[in-house]
Order: sequence, then structure tokens, then C-alpha cells
Amino acid sequence: MRNRPAVAVPLFIAFMGFAAFFNAVSSPRFETFRTIDVFRLVASGMCFGAALAALLIFFFSRRSG
Repeated sequence: MRNRPAVAVPLFIAFMGFAAFFNAVSSPRFETFRTIDVFRLVASGMCFGAALAALLIFFFSRRSG
């Protein structure tokens, strides 16, 4: 049995990124772009990048194996 990451893990990471992005964008003071807002956007982008990378690894490792 091969060790493959579950699909639920990247989806959970993407959900966390979406939640952080939605929280930053829905803030009433989002127009002023405070430092914490920029940090939240960078963190949500990192979550989306990690989720995308994990999904690509999952699907391409299945095909080549």
C-alpha cells in the first residue's frame, strides 16, 4: 500500500485560506490596508499555494505511479 496524502488535507488548507481571505476582505477597515490586513492576505495566499501544491502532487503522483 502506497503512502499518499489524502485529498481532504489540501481541501482543508484551501478552506483555511479562503476563511482568512474572506475575513480580511470583509473587515470594515479594509480600505485603509493596515499591516495586519496585508499579513492576512499573505497568509491566505500561502494557504492557497500549499493547497494547490498538495493537490498537484497528489494527482500527478497517482498518474505516474
